[in-house]
Amino acid sequence: MRADYISADALRLLLTALMPDNRRVLQLSMATGLRIGDCLGLRTEQVLNSNRPTVREQKTGKTRRIFIPRALREELCRHAGRRYVFEGRSDWRRARTRQAVWKDLKRVAKLYRLDGSRLRVNVSPHTARKVYAVDQYNRSGSLERVQTLLNHSDPAVTALYALADEITAREKRRKK
Repeated sequence: MRADYISADALRLLLTALMPDNRRVLQLSMATGLRIGDCLGLRTEQVLNSNRPTVREQKTGKTRRIFIPRALREELCRHAGRRYVFEGRSDWRRARTRQAVWKDLKRVAKLYRLDGSRLRVNVSPHTARKVYAVDQYNRSGSLERVQTLLNHSDPAVTALYALADEITAREKRRKK
């Protein structure tokens, strides 16, 4: 099932109820556009040594330089594990799992009510990447820029991410 889009404000509201490490990993995804697995794979020394670390994406094998905003980087450094920024719950030598973040986000989304009604979208950690893409498109107005930032090969896929807010609004109007 694909991840739906929700507004950045709605996602930030959900983040307030997450476990702290899960909140930070989603904030990192929202700030950088990294997939959740790539955020979880960040090594502590990468973040301690630079606010612009280079990341090799697990899905594509492509490298990408990211920018981590100062306040977020400081928080990540304060809470970083010995080997990974987001270390596993039972073994510090392993990174936290995507499933742990997914379960926590699902738990919160199930309980939350926005505008008095239950949240009826499929929120997943990948939603943060879509929020990033929409934000970057609204800032730059350029699909090519968003495609570069997300490291996408196909401009059609980038359009689905960057225009997710418009696509979601159109689907809601059609259902009424």
